[in-house]
Amino acid sequence: MGTLTSATEHQASEGGPSPGKQKQERRIFGTDGIRSRANVYPMTAEMVLKLGRAAGLVLRKGEFRSTVVIGKDPRLSGYMFESALRAGFTSMGVHCLQVGTLPTPAVAFMTRALRADAGVVISASHNPYHDNGIKFFDPNGMKLPDSMELEIERILFSNEMDQHKPTPMEIGRATNIEDAPGRYIEFCKNSFPKALRLNGLRVVVDCANGAAYQVAPRVFWELGAEVISIGNEPDGLNINDGYGSLHPEHMRAKVRETRADIGVAFDGDADRLLVCDEKGKLLDGDHVLAMCALAMKRNDTLKGGGVVATVMSNLGLERFLSRHGLNLIRTKVGDRYVLEHMSNNGYNLGGEQSGHMIFLDHNTTGDGIVSALKVLELMAANHKPLSELTAGMELVPQILKNVMVPIGSDPLSSPKVVDAIARAEKTLEGTGRILIRKSGTEPKIRVMMEGDSQSLIQELVDDVCQTIQDSVSGDVQV
Repeated sequence: MGTLTSATEHQASEGGPSPGKQKQERRIFGTDGIRSRANVYPMTAEMVLKLGRAAGLVLRKGEFRSTVVIGKDPRLSGYMFESALRAGFTSMGVHCLQVGTLPTPAVAFMTRALRADAGVVISASHNPYHDNGIKFFDPNGMKLPDSMELEIERILFSNEMDQHKPTPMEIGRATNIEDAPGRYIEFCKNSFPKALRLNGLRVVVDCANGAAYQVAPRVFWELGAEVISIGNEPDGLNINDGYGSLHPEHMRAKVRETRADIGVAFDGDADRLLVCDEKGKLLDGDHVLAMCALAMKRNDTLKGGGVVATVMSNLGLERFLSRHGLNLIRTKVGDRYVLEHMSNNGYNLGGEQSGHMIFLDHNTTGDGIVSALKVLELMAANHKPLSELTAGMELVPQILKNVMVPIGSDPLSSPKVVDAIARAEKTLEGTGRILIRKSGTEPKIRVMMEGDSQSLIQELVDDVCQTIQDSVSGDVQV
């Protein structure tokens, strides 16, 4: 049975810092670095140069000369921001190790492999080409703690940088790491058992015209698979445009057309994965977590006695794990919260319904290629089609609906809204799950319900949404 979630329990659960002083202090960093439209504040060349200087000053506090790894996805503005970051870091005496176009998890890996003091990814992930972003990794390939991001912000908006300029002799150097793609390919292959091969498997690989376009097809081909690549011709403007995990219809169609055994689709920076089976049925992160958790339990490699996911993971995953004696631990939305709970509590498998899967024994962030290899490992080891491996995991109907509300309004405190939510909870008691929360990025209330009856939860969602809408304005649209 699912755990009922009240509106007041998860108003801040979409991501972002918890309400309070720390959230108010943030000026440009969000829950996953900095992200906005390219050439618009804060993602301007001038601001990114200052960001590099501020981060460089933070890194310079060590005893030795600091180094930072810089990678990017292939969107057009990445070249501009790469140059700006390089200028900012080197102007503060920090050496830059440039790995070029590589997936976000590859930068996390290279940061560890090169013993760097930090890693930086220039990417807006699944967003369109006109957006871009920057996120940092610490020396272990983990996302920077809030305290360090806030320290970078503090320096960025102060005059402190000008007081610590290095001498001309102390300016940093920039070096291209030419073998970075090959290193990451080998890293991915090492997550796959050496006793297995992918010979005889036909794999459709959708690279979203993004950062994985070179390395992903090579990984599967070098392990013996027949690879059919799509979305692997980036031009700087077509990233995530009609291909990849946000648009899996091309992958599914290509699997059916070519009679492939599996389709795998990444997002722009390849930290997210969706797959489809040989019949073209789409499988999300919950499906992958279910079959990998069961296999890891059987192999006695699953740590923590369960899986860490978010409040958005389907009730079907919770029921599946429970049947096999495993727990599902839910966190706020955002892979950083999943990783934080895994690291602090001894779990090695976690992820999001959207396709961010973290296999902590292999990488410190979501890694689409490694996740795909874990699915392929199950197929190769069991000699079964993917449809059979996922047969026991059935999703329950889930409906998510958004209600636009005026900025600053608080409809969740309305007595009528509270009553409507209470009625829905009572109706679904023991058979479903309710999650109602404010969006952390838009003036919206998100209403999600799950249950065994599609028609019932549709009726309950509509009732709650209508009550929210009526409580703020008759003109607000759902």
